Amino acid sequence: MFTTKFWKAAAERAGKSAAQALLLLWGGDAVFSAWDADWVTAGGVAAGAAVLSLLTSVVSVGAGEPNSPSLVSASR
Repeated sequence: MFTTKFWKAAAERAGKSAAQALLLLWGGDAVFSAWDADWVTAGGVAAGAAVLSLLTSVVSVGAGEPNSPSLVSASR
């Protein structure tokens, strides 16, 4: 958890989670318009998803590969 590798992977996961949350939020609308979007809500949803992802990565330390935020081990 105290390596650059861990935080790079965790940040990538958090960014993906934020993007997925935004797609879910905006995808529920029949027609998306950037001019009419509620950017405060969108920012809150994206930030919340990113924080939850980072917390999940921290809690997952030690379950999978060393220095990885994943619960899955690459060994077979």
